[in-house]
Amino acid sequence: MTIKRVIRIGTRGSRLALAQAYQVRESLRLQFPDLADQNSIEIVKIKTTGDMIQNKALSEVGGKGLFSKEIDRALVEGAIDIAVHSLKDLETYLFNGISLISVLKREDVRDAMLSHKVDCLSDLPGGSVIGTSSVRRQAQISRLFPQFKCVVFRGNIETRLRKLKDNEVDATLLAMAGLNRLGMGDMAKEIFEPDVILPAVGQGALGITCRTDDITFIKFVREINHQNTMIRIKCERAMLAALDGSCSTPVGGLALIEADGRLHLRGMVFSEDGNNCFQVTREGDVGDSELMGKDAGDELYQMIALKGSR
Repeated sequence: MTIKRVIRIGTRGSRLALAQAYQVRESLRLQFPDLADQNSIEIVKIKTTGDMIQNKALSEVGGKGLFSKEIDRALVEGAIDIAVHSLKDLETYLFNGISLISVLKREDVRDAMLSHKVDCLSDLPGGSVIGTSSVRRQAQISRLFPQFKCVVFRGNIETRLRKLKDNEVDATLLAMAGLNRLGMGDMAKEIFEPDVILPAVGQGALGITCRTDDITFIKFVREINHQNTMIRIKCERAMLAALDGSCSTPVGGLALIEADGRLHLRGMVFSEDGNNCFQVTREGDVGDSELMGKDAGDELYQMIALKGSR
């Protein structure tokens, strides 16, 4: 199919967000040779509230929606045609009139540790300061390394690296996928496997949203959807939705399609200090991905409720 005008892709303006938008642009050009013209796709940079508030944890100022509401508004109002999001930062319940249509093939899901002082987090002395903006990472680090202090560490990757260089913290954790997309993967000193630090729901995946009633662009964008990644993402997001999870809830989740073709899900919820942990696993058919995720989320919810009633 052919779109007979310039396609407008909405994104945040950070270096990483732009790299992600460029990746979607290139995927569209590979799928649709008619878009090879450099002027056929326009990248529209949108400043979000989350980009402007840098001194507080997201959980204190409104959660992940702060990174998408201005983009959502531009999409609904027709200022852009599609939007690109890092799925770990996209709210579970989307803005009315917007749908998640496609995902690109998933990148590395793991978390990475960066430090100018050590090659392994465990080599830092007691009392060391770990910077992170993620309550999920904070809870798991506190659980694994109770001798460290975790502090709020906001900003884009460049800002965090500058703060790290200025010794504001002794180490920080970032998504390996973001580092790879910026060509900075070699900066990772230690990479944590998911059985050590469970990633965020959707980590490593890029999602493309459209207006729910825009049939033309929905058909267009579906052509670059990576089906296996979408199956995994739907499972993880269904679990998070059942939990009513937000940026203030330390939740980890990862669905994998194993060599046997079966879908395997692991989900965990932590207390903020990491002292309490609830875990579920599921295995099933890929066609039941959302049902599996919802069932896992319901069980986790009941575990938390039972713990709270004691």
